[in-house]
Amino acid sequence: MSLGFYVDLASCIGCKTCQVACKDRRDIQVAGPRLRRVDTFECGTYPEVAMFHLNLSCNHCESPACVANCPTGAMYKDDDGTVQHDDEACIGCQTCVNSCPYGAPQFIEEDKIVQKCDTCRALREAGHEPVCVEACPMRAIEFSEMDDLRATHPDAVSELPCTEPAATTTPNILIGASRGALLEDFNPVVL
Repeated sequence: MSLGFYVDLASCIGCKTCQVACKDRRDIQVAGPRLRRVDTFECGTYPEVAMFHLNLSCNHCESPACVANCPTGAMYKDDDGTVQHDDEACIGCQTCVNSCPYGAPQFIEEDKIVQKCDTCRALREAGHEPVCVEACPMRAIEFSEMDDLRATHPDAVSELPCTEPAATTTPNILIGASRGALLEDFNPVVL
C-alpha cells in the first residue's frame, strides 16, 4: 500500500491556498517554514513562453533519504506507506533536511525540531482529506492510493526538468504536467 499525491499543473493557479491552509493547521507562522510550497517557474523562449505553478510537499518516497539517514529513527515509514516524523525522537540535527532532495523536512527554529507533511494523518483518521486537498479552490491536488491515481491519471509523470530525478527516491507523487512544465529551459520566479 502506497499513498501519495497527484497535482494538476494545468489547474493550479498559484494562489497558495494549500500552502496557507497547511501552515494554519500546523500553527506555523506565515513567514516561517513551508511544509507545502508553491513555486512558480517561467520557461521557453519568446514567442513560445509559458509559466506554471508547482505545489509540492513531502513526496512520501518509497526509498526516502530522510528515513535512511535519520540517526534516531524520528523519520520512519508508516504502515500506510507515508513517511512520518516522531517529534519526541527528533534531536534537531537536521540530517533529514540535508538528505531530502526535495527540501521537504523543515527545521522549526522555535521548537528546535524538524517538521514535515504528515498527510494530515489525524484528519485522515477522522475521515477527511489532507487540508491542502480540501482547501484547494481549483481541486488541483488529490490524495489517494498510488495505483488508483495512476489509473485515473495515466499521462501523469513523477518528475519534471525542475525536480529531482524520480529514480533518486521513488517519490509517491504524480504530476499532471502542463506543456511548459516539460520544457528543459525553466527559471524559478520569485513572487
